[in-house]
Amino acid sequence: MIKIKLKTPQEIGIMQEAGDKLKKVIADLLPQIRPGITTLLINAQAEALINKYGGESSFSKVKNYKWATCLPINEQAVHTPPSERVLKDGDVLTVDIGLYYKGFHTDFATSFIVGNKKNKEVVRFLEVGKMALTKALGQVKSGNHLGEISQVIRGEIEKGGYRILKNLTGHGIGRDLHEDPFVPQFLDRRVEQTYKMRPGLVLAVEVIYCQSSQDISPEKGSDWSIVSRDGSLTACFEHTVAITDRGPIIIT
Repeated sequence: MIKIKLKTPQEIGIMQEAGDKLKKVIADLLPQIRPGITTLLINAQAEALINKYGGESSFSKVKNYKWATCLPINEQAVHTPPSERVLKDGDVLTVDIGLYYKGFHTDFATSFIVGNKKNKEVVRFLEVGKMALTKALGQVKSGNHLGEISQVIRGEIEKGGYRILKNLTGHGIGRDLHEDPFVPQFLDRRVEQTYKMRPGLVLAVEVIYCQSSQDISPEKGSDWSIVSRDGSLTACFEHTVAITDRGPIIIT
């Protein structure tokens, strides 16, 4: 039985404030990322920026997770903690980050090529994921079903020739970083049997996919990191979005 916590307009307003702060963090952080630096340094920069703009780290509030970011590289899909790993020219880095403000969480992720080594196939791979998220966000509206989001994500990714990572999902968000409902990337029932969206619903919609496999594995030696089972390239794109009486608002 899912327990969905709908938000009031005032609560959504606070989440918009948090989203505005997170946008500033991202705008300042991404230009600092370059080959030759470690993901631990990126995390330190992210923490400093979150504090600068008056927020707190969402992710460090997760039990036993002490970092402000998850920073997967290449075959690492999600939940990868910062480390001494040094970024190389041409690596695909995902920056997954959340900001907590006045009792509410926001969540955002993007993937991009580090440095100047722009492989055409990798560029295309990332463009497909960005477009899938854009089209999925277009389904987030009152009266639609969650399954319409799932349908679009899988359709766009597979149309591009890639595979969703089936066991990884988006989620509700608010006072808790992860709330009901889960937002799968595929349909396992008729669309009409999935949750019907309405004002007050706030979701973190995620597109998490791979070049050639839909299967994942825990990364050896890590308590958190998840990788593609076949070692192929992965990426993640995510926005926090709210449904209001006046329509959807992309918070991040």
